[in-house]
Amino acid sequence: MNRTPAAAVRPAGPRRSKGNRTVSRRIANTTAIVIALLTVFPLYWMVLSAFKPDGEINSVDPRPWTWHPTLSNFRDAFGVSGFGGYFLNSLIVATVVVVLSGLVAFLAAVALTRFNFKFRTTILVMFLVAQMVPVEALTIPLFFLVRDIGSVAPQFGLSTLGSLMLVNLAFSLPFAIWMLRGFVKAIPESLEEAARIDGANRFTILWRILFPLVAPGLAATSVFSFITAWNDFVFAKTFILDTDHQTLPAALMVFFKPDENDWGGIMAASTLMTIPVLIFFVLVQRHLVSGLGGAVKD
Repeated sequence: MNRTPAAAVRPAGPRRSKGNRTVSRRIANTTAIVIALLTVFPLYWMVLSAFKPDGEINSVDPRPWTWHPTLSNFRDAFGVSGFGGYFLNSLIVATVVVVLSGLVAFLAAVALTRFNFKFRTTILVMFLVAQMVPVEALTIPLFFLVRDIGSVAPQFGLSTLGSLMLVNLAFSLPFAIWMLRGFVKAIPESLEEAARIDGANRFTILWRILFPLVAPGLAATSVFSFITAWNDFVFAKTFILDTDHQTLPAALMVFFKPDENDWGGIMAASTLMTIPVLIFFVLVQRHLVSGLGGAVKD
């Protein structure tokens, strides 16, 4: 009796499965490219409008290019009185918020992950609830709170950069703590136990072992904190009552006029505001894509 070789009757299922995976991958890639283009297009239009002359910006027939680029809009943006001071104030506030939020969130994440204490779950839920409250709903209560704090600590009162640092720090911490908690929890506790056996104290374990492993999470939270503080407009207009301590988003209000808005100046100033964010992202993106595997695989 002749028997058919096993290879001749092998089902064609795996081939069809591989073809389905290829089609699914192509669909996913196409979808990702479309979403990326939709996301980048507003940024492209902003930069393009910054180089367009006023006639093309206000034209009833807008085009996604320009044959007559100009730098006059950037000259108008740099010509705003106090533009350099606005930029410096925004840089100071954003830098302080990034450093303090990363430090405090790291310590809080370690405490919430490695220590068992009463109301730990309640504290985590409170952090999550704080993220859900709209900023607009808290602006007025925060105004009176900052005013009262200023009577005790003038450096954190109204019309000071300290007030912006304090408020932006409070809004950045819940997200940072939640994210870093996941990174700390993913680190095996056996690493800390081995360090204790070798004679390392708690401070050494904290800064020589946990801190380097949480670097990807710190990079992600620092980007969020920087963008939040850098782009803040509501708190800057509410708490800063003088022009000397205003931040860069306030410079955009100069181009909004009752009769006609200067869209070229608005787009140029917005482009200049975007550059520091892009630079900061480029500096930390190396840590964003790095994982914990390379650090703990040994």
